[in-house]
Amino acid sequence: MTKITSTIEPIQWRDERLFLLDQRQLPQRQEWLEYDHPDQVAEAITMMVVRGAPAIGVTAAYGVVLAGRQAWHTAGVTWKQAMTAPLARLENARPTAVNLFWAIEHMRQFYLNLPDGESPETALLTEARKMHEQDVAANRAMGQSGAALLDSQSKVLTHCNAGALATAGFGTALGVIRQGYAEGKIDHVYVDETRPWLQGSRLTAWELMQDAIPMTLQADSAAALLMASGKLDWVIVGADRIAANGDTANKIGTYSLAVLARYHKVKMMVVAPTSTIDWDIPDGSGIPIEQRLSEEVTHIYREPIAPANVNAINPAFDVTPAALIDAIVTEVGVILSPTTEKMLTLKGEEP
Repeated sequence: MTKITSTIEPIQWRDERLFLLDQRQLPQRQEWLEYDHPDQVAEAITMMVVRGAPAIGVTAAYGVVLAGRQAWHTAGVTWKQAMTAPLARLENARPTAVNLFWAIEHMRQFYLNLPDGESPETALLTEARKMHEQDVAANRAMGQSGAALLDSQSKVLTHCNAGALATAGFGTALGVIRQGYAEGKIDHVYVDETRPWLQGSRLTAWELMQDAIPMTLQADSAAALLMASGKLDWVIVGADRIAANGDTANKIGTYSLAVLARYHKVKMMVVAPTSTIDWDIPDGSGIPIEQRLSEEVTHIYREPIAPANVNAINPAFDVTPAALIDAIVTEVGVILSPTTEKMLTLKGEEP
């Protein structure tokens, strides 16, 4: 069995502040940015210094720690009321990744039970660190459960980056791939470049190369040809929000892969923690789709690649219907051919 060597940790708390590995700079250079104010954390999430639903959630939890510090210094015993505005700004940082809202709400319910007359920072930091550690543990559990679905010598395709960089460590989709490779279940990984932000070519390829996992980078539009060749067994992706019926929002282009996979009899696996499930949304039609700046499509590294003033749209995500998904892998269980009734078992409810 191959040893799993990944030690990539994109989120760190040290010296009483938050440090984020700036994912916009990878793979050309590794640059850490430091934050000691919650509004700076909100801006970092918006500007994709940190990205990936689980990583956004953990980062937001640390943002609440900084908000608590600021509120105590400015408002004293009324610090809880002073938390409202900075937390609202954190919540508005990105609209699709439900982990952002889940993490902030978790921290809110936690601090509401803290005493008014003392600084909340230490208690908040302990809770944020606990969430950080739980995310890594969940990723490793998902890696084992997802790898168990694979046959030996599988060839897989992944889209965007659902690795250690998108989480607190180890990864969701790449966690399955890391575990699968270590167990001899995976012998090659194909990586979509993932336009327009190129998370596949910049981040996923870099992560896999750090762990010496055999991989091939390809243009997004090459996926159909790869599937038609018969060389692919699974598409394995992460998720930014999952509806109660299993419909899944993930990086734009995932829906296309799911349609192609079904036609070519390639299996589709979604890997995400239960914090990614939005039980209040019955199906994917209720998932908000973030619309980002058109310049991300018309430019690469600020260099124009399209005619000036061209009309362009830039949806960051699309929704894959549950009917096209073979397995949803979470830290508490695996749902095959997801439906609303099957999804409820993840909550411990009878279908």
